[in-house]
Amino acid sequence: MRRWSALAAVLAPLVTMTAVPAAHAARRPTAAALVTGGRYVAMGDSFTAGPMIPRQHGKPFACLRSDHNYPSLLARALKAGEFADVSCTAATITDLFQPQHVLFGENPAQLSAVTPDTALVTVGIGGNDIGFSRTFYTCAGLSITAPKGAPCMKHFGTTLTDRVAAAAPRIATVISTIHARAPHAVVVVVGYLRILPSDTGCWPSVPAAAGDVPYLDRVERSLNHMLAEEARRGGALFVDDYRGGTGHDMCAHARRWVEPILISHAAAPIHPNAIGMRVVADRVLATLAAARAAADR
Repeated sequence: MRRWSALAAVLAPLVTMTAVPAAHAARRPTAAALVTGGRYVAMGDSFTAGPMIPRQHGKPFACLRSDHNYPSLLARALKAGEFADVSCTAATITDLFQPQHVLFGENPAQLSAVTPDTALVTVGIGGNDIGFSRTFYTCAGLSITAPKGAPCMKHFGTTLTDRVAAAAPRIATVISTIHARAPHAVVVVVGYLRILPSDTGCWPSVPAAAGDVPYLDRVERSLNHMLAEEARRGGALFVDDYRGGTGHDMCAHARRWVEPILISHAAAPIHPNAIGMRVVADRVLATLAAARAAADR
């Protein structure tokens, strides 16, 4: 709890809400615009929602949002006056713009939660557009045929990196749409935690063939690089959650931030656990604080 109090104190200078003069309305907002007591909207897929991390809450229930996902931790640390977590498991970029049909319900278009008075928006999206989770299960099956080879790389070739490139302009549209809907909001694009090591992995506990581990790691790095580039071009902040993930990936056992297919913590397979969510929340807070410091120079 001390860490959260300290981080909240670091961001205390962000608490004053002031009207933005019309002459400056066209400027991209910085972290100086963030407001404790303001409206915070969290958008994203299951890496944001936190399926199976206790306690699941919200509607529709099939979105599987945790009250200990990084948006919930951020909202508490920032003392957000209004908090809308509209993230949803299995969401794609399309589901930010239109309703997402889930079991026994429908999650409204996530962008509909972004209003003109919104002070902060975080968005973590793109993994499902690449098909990352489905790819891992496919690669797990293929690994049985050649555990020391690279059957998954042979199967997919450049398909996954092609999908990353195809998603880039759509991420750009997401960022520009958020800016248009909430002109004074700080927009934060949140990257993905490291899933695999860069070497041969740990088959069979994480069923990815030795040659496929570096291949899949390169795909994830390309996704995070694309998100960082689009954030920079679009006037948003980027949170690099991949950095420092060595020794905390799915092969890391007790120190892992992301669970493998055979889970050991309360979290969905190939998804962040509660520790990973705390790491992401800390990094978003640190990114906001750094942006504030840069704006004050």
